[in-house]
Formats: sequence, structure tokens, C-alpha cells
Amino acid sequence: MNASVAPFAELTPDIILDALDSVGLRSDGRLLALNSYENRVYQIGMEQATPLVIKFYRPARWSDAEILEEHAFVQSLAEAEIPVIPALLLGENKTLHNFKGFRFSVFHKHGGRAPELDQPGILEWIGRFIGRIHAIGALDSYKARPALDISSFGVEPSEYLLTHGFIPADIEDVYRGVVKQSLDGVERCFERAGDIAMIRLHGDCHLGNLLWTDDGPHFVDFDDSRMGPAVQDIWMMLSGERADMQKQLADLLAGYECFYDFNPRELHLVEALRTLRLIHYAAWIARRWDDPAFPMAFTWFNTQRYWQDRILELREQIALMDEPPLW
Repeated sequence: MNASVAPFAELTPDIILDALDSVGLRSDGRLLALNSYENRVYQIGMEQATPLVIKFYRPARWSDAEILEEHAFVQSLAEAEIPVIPALLLGENKTLHNFKGFRFSVFHKHGGRAPELDQPGILEWIGRFIGRIHAIGALDSYKARPALDISSFGVEPSEYLLTHGFIPADIEDVYRGVVKQSLDGVERCFERAGDIAMIRLHGDCHLGNLLWTDDGPHFVDFDDSRMGPAVQDIWMMLSGERADMQKQLADLLAGYECFYDFNPRELHLVEALRTLRLIHYAAWIARRWDDPAFPMAFTWFNTQRYWQDRILELREQIALMDEPPLW
């Protein structure tokens, strides 16, 4: 199997069901593809039991050690009664399995809805939840998984885009110059923040990965978990005008600091981390462009208009990174 081109082309319904059977689970044959581009995730109907979720990992993205570190972190959160969804121990008492060259894990199914952020107390509740995750995350460090840093989220992704012919020739020099200015701004933000702690994070802490039930929130998909500053799991909850974000931040931190102390110097990093995410996201799509699912899902990518918009976006970030932090 060629992992770089159509990596999931051979993942047929029979392979999916046989993989589940290989760890001692019998399905009733019902398969429902769930929303995931990086991996392939399915809800599986079970004989005389509630449905389960099976996740097939994208080949060559994470090593076994990196996946197992994430599993161990999520398990430690679950053992602390934090509402997350750990991988199930199956087969030979393992959470990561291999079938026909595909690595996979199985999870209990937990539904939910998007949180209503305009309701009183919701952001504070989410803040308590994130604070509990970070209190556990700070107790140990990842050894195999990488850290969120300027090199891996900014320098290397932008170089990939420039050296693989994704930027149109007539605006390549402009993009190169704007990216350099952006990364210079990111460097200054990190210098202003000073020496900050790096802890284990959720890593992709946006509302799409936060599900709400009557019992409160739970996070799904720790696939992007890595070492990084705590504010990485906070800034993506902020939106709107500056005054809106200041109010949202205050509500989040009112709950967060019940469980973990927030270093206010990390607020210097909010727009820097946003800038890194924008650069990294464009390169993430570019790296997956040989996967047929990506051109179908991201039809607007790699057009002249797309790259012009990215240049404007980065110019806005250059200005925002020089503004005072959200105290």
C-alpha cells in the first residue's frame, strides 16, 4: 500500500468489519462514516450492544509510540474522572491494533451537541474542564510526541508550500515576504512571553471537538495532542471583537483557575499561535492533496484567490501581533 497516495483506498467495508472481529468484537454489519479527514472513523453497529467507534490511523503520520502516549494521557484523564473517551483495551489487552496493514483503535460512542456559549456559566464550565485536563497534563511530559513550536508549525510548513509548487509563481515572492514578517512577529511574541511552561495539551481545542450533554462537556479527538503552552487550548474558544474576546477569556479563566494556575504572560502568544495555525493548516491540506478525499472536501484550496486571501490574512496577523495582549 502506498501511504502517500490514496492511503485508505484499500480500507473496504469488509476490512473494517474484519478488523473489529480480529479483536473479539462482532458487529451487526452497520457502518456509518463519521466526519474525519486526517484519519478514517466509523460508527459500527454491534450485535446486542450499543454502537462502537473504530478509528483507523493515517499511515506514516504518528509512530506507534506517539499514538500510545496519547492513549496513556487520555486514560489518565479518564481515571481522574475527567469526561474524555479513552481507547478500549481489547485483544491482547492493547489499545492499538493492526489489521491488514492498518492501525486502529476502538472507542465507546458518546454523542452530544455544540455548546451554547451565550448561555450563562457555559464558558466558565468549559474553563473548569480545560483546567482539569491541564492539571493532569502538567504532571508528566510526552517523550515521543513533538512540541508545538515555531519551527514545526511555521518555518517547516511554509517552506513545504514554497518548495512544492503550491504558491502561484506571480505571488510567490509576496507570500515568502509576508510569511517571513509573520514568523518574525511570532518570534517577538514568544520573546515577550518569556520562559513559559510546556505541558501536555489537547492540542486541537476547538468547538468541533467539544460535545455537550445534560451532564456537561466532553472532549473528543486527542489526535493532535502534543506539548505546548496552556493558552493553546484556550485561544480557540475566543471569537469576535476584542471586547468580546476579553469577556470570553475572563469567563474561561474564572473556571480554569479553580484547577490550574494560568500564567498571564501566555496571553502574548494568542495571536502568534493563531498565526502559526494558519500557516500550518494550509500546509496540512497541501500535504494531503494526493488523498482523493481532500480535493473533494477542499474545492477552494490552491486557487489564486485562496493564496491571495492567505496573504491578506497573514498581513492582518502581523498587525494584531503588535497589539497589547488580552489582559
